[in-house]
Amino acid sequence: MVKTEFENNTLTAFLSGEIDHNCASSIRNQIDGQAENLHPKTLKLDFSKVSFMDSSGIGLIMGRYRTMSLLGGNLKIVNIPQRLQKIVELSGVGALGVLK
Repeated sequence: MVKTEFENNTLTAFLSGEIDHNCASSIRNQIDGQAENLHPKTLKLDFSKVSFMDSSGIGLIMGRYRTMSLLGGNLKIVNIPQRLQKIVELSGVGALGVLK
């Protein structure tokens, strides 16, 4: 569900499959553990292989935004599939300035 890569002070989390209540906490724990150990300047969440996302996915984004803010870094959301774009837009995530 999540594969991470650390390069040039950027931690990229490649998300895949469905992000819902059942798996969000596991994804969150994996990403947060890496971020706390590596202290990246930027955390990128790559949604290119996400097939479904409910409000738990929005919570995942918001929580990682907060985590990175506390660590003095920033968050970027990349490669959001068209089918998920509406959910992200309606959530107000765009107002955070994280969409790339």
